[in-house]
Amino acid sequence: MGKIDGFLEYERKVSAAVPPRERVENYNEFHRMLSQKEQQLQGARCMNCGVPFCQSGYLFGGMVSGCPLHNMIPEWNDLIFKGKWELALRRLLSTNRFPEFTGRVCPAPCEAACTCGLQNASVSIRENEYSIIENGYQNGWICPAPPPARTGKKVAVVGSGPSGLSAADWLNKRGHEVTVYERSDRPGGLLMYGIPNMKLDKAVIRRRTEIMEQEGVRFVLGSDVGREVAADDLLDGYDAVLLCCGASNPRDLNVPGRDAQGIHFAVEYLSGVTKSLLDSELTDGKAISARGKSVVVIGGGDTGNDCTATAIRQGCKEVVQLEMMSAPPTDRAADNAWPEWPRVLKTDYGQEEASALFGQDPRRYQSTVKEFLKDEQGRLRGVIVSLLTPQTDPATGRVLMIPTGEEYEMSADLVLIAAGFTGCQSYVAEAFDLLLDERGRVRTEKFQTDIPGLFACGDIRRGQSLVVWALKEGGDAAAAVDEYLMGYTNL
Repeated sequence: MGKIDGFLEYERKVSAAVPPRERVENYNEFHRMLSQKEQQLQGARCMNCGVPFCQSGYLFGGMVSGCPLHNMIPEWNDLIFKGKWELALRRLLSTNRFPEFTGRVCPAPCEAACTCGLQNASVSIRENEYSIIENGYQNGWICPAPPPARTGKKVAVVGSGPSGLSAADWLNKRGHEVTVYERSDRPGGLLMYGIPNMKLDKAVIRRRTEIMEQEGVRFVLGSDVGREVAADDLLDGYDAVLLCCGASNPRDLNVPGRDAQGIHFAVEYLSGVTKSLLDSELTDGKAISARGKSVVVIGGGDTGNDCTATAIRQGCKEVVQLEMMSAPPTDRAADNAWPEWPRVLKTDYGQEEASALFGQDPRRYQSTVKEFLKDEQGRLRGVIVSLLTPQTDPATGRVLMIPTGEEYEMSADLVLIAAGFTGCQSYVAEAFDLLLDERGRVRTEKFQTDIPGLFACGDIRRGQSLVVWALKEGGDAAAAVDEYLMGYTNL
């Protein structure tokens, strides 16, 4: 550490957000980053805590605490405080190949585990990371670096989401010839079409994938493996195949009126808006529109929040988010001690915007849709909301949400279902004859399926999770593939 009393001398300071009423006028990223000098002082707040839980990535209380990638956070905090930005970049890239993604969308379990956060505000680790990588781009320190030699081994990576990009990058740097198959028209998977542009500008993804192409990674777009591309062609044509297809089966609601016109899955809605934005600046009319509509978002997580923010930018009349669970406490509960992930109430950017525009938080806790209401033409006109109460199952100890019997009707022209995902899509599993567990996840042993040379990682293997976990899975799976091909691995 560079300044022994930095955490006492300097207060935590993070980027300022563009005011909600101003930022909803466009789909641009909206944080105004600190100056380099100010960011260096934030690095000085990293204390000599002895045991840096920030980089641990352990599970406490069933949730991750610290960085799953085991980023060497104290080291690069110290380096940026000393103004050694290029060295900080090298330390960061040694564990995280894509900090421009995590620096924007990661919920920062590293900060939740920061020892400084016990008595003071945690170190601004995520923004320090963001500043390191963006400073690296601005100074030309990040440029194509093809491997000096090739192994002669060919690997197919199916899916270009965060786990696929991570695996492809590591495998390519090892010297293998890597081809990435992506069913969409642009690389990036979840990063490209599952996360709105204001949260992750798509130029950031293009910037990175263009570098990967110059380093030798080949992207084959518009190739739906399992449908347009036969599984056997990959298994026969490559020395190893790595499935990084994600967990893209959206969880549905089986309630009366589900066939009403105007009900869509969140991923369909968000991807359509992003594609229209990239293709035509939203002039092609192909995106599902919330303009002038009463919108109900079912799901209170990150995807639900992204739907809320997108609907606001489209000009919705009103928006409500229904969340089955109870509202978290504003402060840590006694059974949620540090360094566990803090299960406390957080207000994300979409909810901030809804509060600013409509005068109230859009979230309605302990609520779910009992029925969708249709007009005579079969169009959605409203929902019946059922209120819930928590009860503990004595047999399993799980908290179940039980209807109270109290209901009310709410007008709705557009419903967006953001209730999570249940596993890999069936046609992929059938094409490769994969063994799945009870949750629809691919069964593996050290990332290898029961088929020789066929591997799987990311959400398809572990279930729906964070981008940072996908990056971790991609790196670990790349090492497993490398060992399979070479008999050892140095990744």
